[in-house]
Amino acid sequence: MTHEMPLWTPSEARKAEAPLSKFMAWCAKPYRRTFSDTDALHAWSIEERGDFWTAVWDFCGVKGERGATSLIHGDDMLAARFFPEARLNFAENLLTRSGTDDALIFRGEDKVAYRWSWDELAATVSRLQQAYLALGIKPGDRIAAMMPNLPETIACMLAAASIGAIWSSCSPDFGRQGVLDRFGQIEPKLFIACDGYWYNGKRQDVADKVRDVAGELKVPVVIVPYAGDAAALAASLGDGRTFAELMAPHAPAPIVYTPLPFSHPLYILFSSGTTGVPKCIVHSAGGTLLQHLKEIVLHCGVTPGDRLFYFTTCGWMMWNWLASGLAAGATLCLFDGSPFAPGGKVLFDYAEAEKFAVFGTSAKFIDAVRKADIEPKKTHDLSSLRLITSTGSPLSPEGFSFVYEGIKADVHLASISGGTDIVSCFVLGNPLKPVWRGEIQGPGLGLAVDVWNDDGQPVRGEKGELVCTKAFPSMPIMFWNDPDQKKYKAAYFERFDNIWCHGDFAEWTPHGGLIIHGRSDATLNPGGVRIGTAEIYNQVEQMPQVLEALCIGQDWDDDVRVVLFVRLADGVVLDDALVSAIKTRIRTGCTPRHVPAKVLAVTDIPRTKSGKIVELAVREVVHGRPVKNREALANPEALELFAGLAELQA
Repeated sequence: MTHEMPLWTPSEARKAEAPLSKFMAWCAKPYRRTFSDTDALHAWSIEERGDFWTAVWDFCGVKGERGATSLIHGDDMLAARFFPEARLNFAENLLTRSGTDDALIFRGEDKVAYRWSWDELAATVSRLQQAYLALGIKPGDRIAAMMPNLPETIACMLAAASIGAIWSSCSPDFGRQGVLDRFGQIEPKLFIACDGYWYNGKRQDVADKVRDVAGELKVPVVIVPYAGDAAALAASLGDGRTFAELMAPHAPAPIVYTPLPFSHPLYILFSSGTTGVPKCIVHSAGGTLLQHLKEIVLHCGVTPGDRLFYFTTCGWMMWNWLASGLAAGATLCLFDGSPFAPGGKVLFDYAEAEKFAVFGTSAKFIDAVRKADIEPKKTHDLSSLRLITSTGSPLSPEGFSFVYEGIKADVHLASISGGTDIVSCFVLGNPLKPVWRGEIQGPGLGLAVDVWNDDGQPVRGEKGELVCTKAFPSMPIMFWNDPDQKKYKAAYFERFDNIWCHGDFAEWTPHGGLIIHGRSDATLNPGGVRIGTAEIYNQVEQMPQVLEALCIGQDWDDDVRVVLFVRLADGVVLDDALVSAIKTRIRTGCTPRHVPAKVLAVTDIPRTKSGKIVELAVREVVHGRPVKNREALANPEALELFAGLAELQA
């Protein structure tokens, strides 16, 4: 996976300018520690977690009362509490600047473009805060949004956080049931939606879906204008109003920030729904803020005024991460729609025009640009670009090389990996270290990341489970509707006692970096987007022609493609028309990303003795790997049906 020489090495001047270098020097006085390198810093950040996270708080200038205690019950992953005496407000820490400089810049493909200053953002948040309070929204109430990645979405979230309401969002390409599977569980007090959106140059209508969801949620609805008729849609709802109507009674005023505990809930994010309806993962305001500041300021080197871009939707945790860039004083560059509309250079045009310092994207996007023979290095002025980050799926070695050969030679490329579960990264970039082909540079500061074998022993030079052996601030505070923590414990702590097991196959490299080899569970990850099999089954198994289905991710062309196996009703043939009908059902009921690349018919599907289908076993067979615990299957012979399918190689 590695070459003899690194792809990139930071210059001494660049290292000296990095906030991480300044942080290391800053720590010397209060903590009487000097660090020879970032490995030494990381070791200290694990050994003295309380001191480290206190240092992050102070160095990054968190607004709030920190309190005297930094960590209690630190040896117990589930009982550990960071800054139990602290009081802060998340929104106050993001609205860090004022004036007429850009806070938010937006492009919706080539259809819409506008920008907000810091003063405009604050004025909008103030008016929204007053509107929320007028609706009776209180700390702990949920606000749910089905929205594009608009400036209005950021403002709605900040207004929620300012009063201690809990924000939860998804993107408007989710199907009706996908939205209800998420928001129906958390019983929001307000539903915010757009009137349509643009994708691949086409206007996408959501009016019927909004009406259906609103009818089920039975709460006030706010319609944000973007690509439809907001006034007409709002008028067609029982308790609907437009964004402008919501704010009309309220003039901008100083924002009142409610001080809240460090562990006060901020966000509800959703698991991919592999084994049922998505799990509702609740993240704290303090943990999210500290972890994001650490990553954005120290690992990414973002400073006030930098232009920070991440290609993301509001259904992915990278949107939450991007929003926190405001806390570093960065200008957020937002984009919504297809990254290839009107053409493959649209994001690089955006980067050049707005002088991005950070360009965040997915491994799939980098690979698609490479395969399209697009070479921004030759066509665009990317002189301002300092950092490219890639996540969603492992970046291939070819992708690493292409960034330097085709995009920019002198750039810090950081492949990063973490997840919705921690609303951040376990492993990511290091601005003071070289970049090696195919490798993530190292673990996050303050995170006791390791790779363990099945026996719970640390391993080097071989694949194992990615684990974290000590508590950290951005662990979920709970799952919604999980009072005894049964779902929470099962998700992360069932494999190893008191050890977070993340569900990634990983491997340490000789350089102290890591390689992620993909998910070790049944989550699908095509094009770097985590999706769950249960959401696909919920659609396709409602079709009378399909008795049962099983879905896996197949490694294919340096990515993962979704393969759907169906057991059909008697007399039904899987012809082109049925394949098309299945794909259409999945596209409309879930999202276009859920649509399988291949749909294949099988006569039986393997299951456990308790009747649960075994996706992992099928995935192993398809990849030619041995299957463990065949004796646990009620019909192990069914596995052989998948081994001989020639269509899997097409």
